[in-house]
Amino acid sequence: MSMEWIIAGVVVVLLLAVVLIYNRLVALRANCRQGWADIDAGLRQRHDLIPNLVNTVQGYAAHEKSALEAVIAARGNALAARGPGEAQGAEMALGGALKNLFALAEAYPDLKANTNFQTLQHELADVEDKLAAARRAYNAASADYNAGIESFPAVLFAGVLGFKPQNFWELGNDERATLGNAPKVSF
Repeated sequence: MSMEWIIAGVVVVLLLAVVLIYNRLVALRANCRQGWADIDAGLRQRHDLIPNLVNTVQGYAAHEKSALEAVIAARGNALAARGPGEAQGAEMALGGALKNLFALAEAYPDLKANTNFQTLQHELADVEDKLAAARRAYNAASADYNAGIESFPAVLFAGVLGFKPQNFWELGNDERATLGNAPKVSF
């Protein structure tokens, strides 16, 4: 009779451990999803500002059609992207197109002095700062989640329970290549 109680006790403890591990991993995965939702909200704000920015630039630099079309096309690709992996590449391309657009503004002093353009540029910079913070939070949540599914004893159950590693939001190759370069300043 006592051996049956011992076996039943061990089974109950194991089931309780699996339930606790499962609930912890669900909470960690929810943090990753929330982090991605925060990035997505920031990207939507960014995408909403771009048409206004393009229209403002278009009035001053109508003959710079290719730069404007590149921003519009990159925005369209970014809007169509789904999930962190697909969105990351599209957002990198959009960021490059926006850099070209702001570089173009340097050639047009009237545009650069336009208050609407300056306001949009500041709003976009603010959104970019918020996006950077959301990406850091997402990467931190992903790191916690990945550590959770790889740590013992969760590693014994995570795969069976359907928990897969979460990808990080990483720099694109073009951004990674410029990390060590000093910024160029001209007066």
